[in-house]
Amino acid sequence: MQDGRNPVLAVVGPTASGKSALAIELAKAYCGEVVGADSMQVYKGMDIGTAKVPFAKRVVPHHGIDLVDPGEPYSAALYQSYARNVFEDISDRGGTAVLCGGTGFYVRAAIDDYDFAEGEQAGNSVRDLYQAMLREKGPSAVWEVLRDADPESASKVHPNDSKRVIRALEMHEAGESYARRLEALGSVRQRIPAIFLGIGVDREVLNARIDRRVDAMREEGLVDEVEGLLARGFREGVTAKHAIGYKEVAAALEGKTSMDEAFVAIKTATRRYAKRQRTWFGGDPRVKWMDGNSGNVDDMLEQACEIVEADGRWRQQ
Repeated sequence: MQDGRNPVLAVVGPTASGKSALAIELAKAYCGEVVGADSMQVYKGMDIGTAKVPFAKRVVPHHGIDLVDPGEPYSAALYQSYARNVFEDISDRGGTAVLCGGTGFYVRAAIDDYDFAEGEQAGNSVRDLYQAMLREKGPSAVWEVLRDADPESASKVHPNDSKRVIRALEMHEAGESYARRLEALGSVRQRIPAIFLGIGVDREVLNARIDRRVDAMREEGLVDEVEGLLARGFREGVTAKHAIGYKEVAAALEGKTSMDEAFVAIKTATRRYAKRQRTWFGGDPRVKWMDGNSGNVDDMLEQACEIVEADGRWRQQ
């Protein structure tokens, strides 16, 4: 982005905190467009379970959603290139990019100066090899390959976290260390000017919102959505470890659990994910936190605008 342009407004925080609603209002206030930073919303057809803003409510342009089919490889490296191109395009048109995301690494990939290894792109032979091994022999076998090749990195990844295990093997093949990359995360410099706006919500309040959101997803047709995706051959994407909401419903549809138990599991998994998000964003000193307990978007917008307009880098529009 060129000097003299307004910084990106990055709205961050845990799931169900109200990020999407605030991002839309900020975009309306500052001639902006929303750029999603959610690793699940990039998948087409995975709408209800990822809490995508419905088309009827997208009153400003939205980017970063519906980019690939479920199960298709996608990474923070690909997202980085995509997001920066979108930022530039929005800025060229005189607008403000409002980055909205709960996937912390996608936010940092877009804003910070990460230089991803070639193996972290898409469609490489190393990934194909180990994905085939994963299907044939299971996650433990792939992790054991990593343990033998790069014990330090293997110690940083759970054997069942196959996505990161394969990523570590890709990096090893490219002459890099996943473990060393983790160590360097805190020292990566910022590349894209940005104002970080965090929505803070007390745990008890957030947990109640999560429960209500999951109940609403069931009423809105999440089960039908999962059935449709399975019928279209997207089982790998639907049952992926990180596909909260989808893998639990898929398990119930396959008779491995009851549907009621599946939705209880979704609430539990979502609360755990929200805890990880709070930890991730809470550790970033750039984030200016707002009180989101009321859930009132007008109140949050007022707080956000005060932070934005007090920032010396902001040029009034």
